[in-house]
Amino acid sequence: MHIDWWTLGLQTVNALVLVWLLARFLFKPVANMVAERQRAAAALMNDAAAAEDAAATSQKQAAAELARLAQQHADLLAEASTEAAALKASLEQAARADADRLRGAAQAEIDAMRRDAALADADRASRFALDITARLLDRLPQEARVSGFIEGLAAELAKLPAGTRAQLASDGGALRLIVPRALQPDELTACRTALTRVLGRETPLQITVDATVLAGLELEAPHAIVRNSFRNDLARLKVELLTHDTTRA
Repeated sequence: MHIDWWTLGLQTVNALVLVWLLARFLFKPVANMVAERQRAAAALMNDAAAAEDAAATSQKQAAAELARLAQQHADLLAEASTEAAALKASLEQAARADADRLRGAAQAEIDAMRRDAALADADRASRFALDITARLLDRLPQEARVSGFIEGLAAELAKLPAGTRAQLASDGGALRLIVPRALQPDELTACRTALTRVLGRETPLQITVDATVLAGLELEAPHAIVRNSFRNDLARLKVELLTHDTTRA
């Protein structure tokens, strides 16, 4: 086999030139293009990852905002519920207070009506008692309306403190003796004697006739009042009746 070294050399040179041309004008641009495409792809992937991270962050922020809004809504509902409960309690308390006030006013009105009725009953009973007493006294001797009460008046006067009795005796003014009718001379003398015995000295008397006394004697002075009469007994009985009716009501 004959080898043509010139032809082989030329082919080798052609191959080398072709490789150099390909490397310079084809492989290198293609490699650069591929590298550029790789860099672009890497940039796109980085951008996509960043966008994905941003989207995840935005999603987390949106979720956090939704949670915050939900919590705020729940807080507003709780606050509204608390305010509604407080308003309800306040309205119920106000209603109870109004009911208690109305009940108290009604009870006070009822009590006042009972007191008025008791006063009216006691007044009627007092007038009736006075009428009955006057009718009964009309059947008694006239002297019984005075003489039977002289010693009782002296006994009531003796119950006063010693200082008060001494002041009555030393004032020098007349004591007012209220009687149911004009006194007979012996009745006046008996009154003076009984009062002088208790006071220790004779004291001027101013006699006043008052038929409403009914029977008995009443002694009035600037510093003391002593009563021993049917009028006083009936007044005391009226007070006791009123007190009993008020307590019972």
